[in-house]
Amino acid sequence: MSHAHLELKDVSFQVSGRQIIHNITWQIHESRVGIVGRNGSGKSTLARLMGGLLTPTSGQVLVEGLNVAKNRKAAISNVGMVFQNPDHQIIFPTVIEELSFGLESIEGSKSKAHAKAMRILHAFGKADWADRLVNGLSQGQKHLLCLLSVLAMQPKLIILDEPFTGPDHATVKILNRFLAALEQSIVLITHDPKSIANFDRVIWLDEGKIHMDGSPKDVLEAFECEMNRLGDLDVDFELAN
Repeated sequence: MSHAHLELKDVSFQVSGRQIIHNITWQIHESRVGIVGRNGSGKSTLARLMGGLLTPTSGQVLVEGLNVAKNRKAAISNVGMVFQNPDHQIIFPTVIEELSFGLESIEGSKSKAHAKAMRILHAFGKADWADRLVNGLSQGQKHLLCLLSVLAMQPKLIILDEPFTGPDHATVKILNRFLAALEQSIVLITHDPKSIANFDRVIWLDEGKIHMDGSPKDVLEAFECEMNRLGDLDVDFELAN
């Protein structure tokens, strides 16, 4: 599978007059791209813009040359998203129902969707999950289910918005190995620099603007240095008050 081409053309987004994303223009064609930034920097908003879930106030988001905000069918077939909280993404009570839902629009029938969902579970060694209740899964297993549901749609690009905040360390390692083996292009938004240290490119977002864009080594060193500095300032401020 070739790498997906994502392009943002002068993209801005505002809510109630508050500017959240400021005139971002970039092209992403690498296989693995990480995005870092402080809380409130606009990362999640940017993820939803890239996935076509939000429409820019101005500018365009293009995946494979298609405007994902205006062409939802194109967005679904080209871009998949996994969110920080899987409970906000999962809507069906059982694993097989969750996996089959999106596939029905592609396969044209419930029986074909069910069969394909079972093939996906078999392929990833999770056939025994089919009839399990979703609320009985661990947080890490729910994240994996969300990822499998996205993979079932065969998108060229997967956007992950801080998906590994809940799971324990061992589960995060398993999920990272799983992601590393995927053919799809990945954009991973994270607060953990270590998880993207081996990526092709890292973008640092600050107050809705690109603060730095380059190699993981250069960007993450600068980012961690700044976060440490701001952390020291926060501590001093709290002690002073």
